[in-house]
Amino acid sequence: MNNVLKFLLIVAACTLAYLCYQSVMTPIEFNEVRDAREKVIVERLIDIRRAETEYRNIKGDFTTSFDTLINFVKYEKAKIVLKEGELTDKQLEEGLTEREAVKQGLIKRDTTYVSMLENLFGANYPVDSLRYIPFSSPRQEFTLEKAEITTGSAGIKVKVMAAKAPYVSYLNDLDKQELINLVETTEKLEKFPGLKFGDIEQANNNAGNWE
Repeated sequence: MNNVLKFLLIVAACTLAYLCYQSVMTPIEFNEVRDAREKVIVERLIDIRRAETEYRNIKGDFTTSFDTLINFVKYEKAKIVLKEGELTDKQLEEGLTEREAVKQGLIKRDTTYVSMLENLFGANYPVDSLRYIPFSSPRQEFTLEKAEITTGSAGIKVKVMAAKAPYVSYLNDLDKQELINLVETTEKLEKFPGLKFGDIEQANNNAGNWE
């Protein structure tokens, strides 16, 4: 066997070894990066959910506008009820209610108002970034949706919403084939290809698909 043939066999063996290594390591590395990024995105979705829940509690409905939601967090005041005193076991056994105790002055309540931003997230929270999907390039916003659906035999109307971040928005710079495989597999399972909370087709108490 001449030297040229030996050299070609060595190159072929090294190339095959590298390809085998890559075939194993590529999905592992893809999933490691995906897991790390999704932890950050889930935290952002949880923050959006907290803001939307508080917005609905005060305004009566969800919003699909991040401008509206961010301004709400920045400028709205959160109502805080401070309570001083509590009923004893004996008073409870005697049937004394908290409302009656307030009337009698046994329990005092005081209402104060604080910044919604500080109440929800802390004064230094970067609320202007709430709209953006971490790791998206170019930078993309979460999708906000809302609807009113009818549930149960009584025909009760329920306001619902959803916030979404598709895989392609935050994994687009990783291995393309792994991303395609992930999206196709998820869609075959009839699931949303990405992270989200809530659902505009059914009431699910704004549960996240990571929960």
